[in-house]
Amino acid sequence: MKFKNLIATSVALFAATTATAAFAQHPGITRTDLQRHDLSVPGREVVQTVVALAPGVTSPKHAHPGEEIVYVLEGALEYQLEGKPPVTLKAGEVLFIPAGTPHTAKNVGSGNGAELATYLVEKGKPLSLMVK
Repeated sequence: MKFKNLIATSVALFAATTATAAFAQHPGITRTDLQRHDLSVPGREVVQTVVALAPGVTSPKHAHPGEEIVYVLEGALEYQLEGKPPVTLKAGEVLFIPAGTPHTAKNVGSGNGAELATYLVEKGKPLSLMVK
């Protein structure tokens, strides 16, 4: 039984790492994971990451298996949430992205853009899922 749990955990970690790595390998985007902790709600965790976008770079369209809370650290970032008009945020502004909502982020400023992304997600699922 312990061996099955070890295999299941390894597969889940590989899937999460692969999806995050694919997203991070997009040219002009860097991700710095800051922390990951279990929440008091069973099966849920919080993940905090700094996501930086070079000028003019747009993230691939993606979604998360939980809520994302965005705090813009620097620059001007335009967020396009599916079914909503785009919104541009500057340093110090925030955005709530509901679970499973496809979205993109684009650095529309002339310098670096960065956000602190806080994810409240289901454990064992990839943090980011690419969407067409």
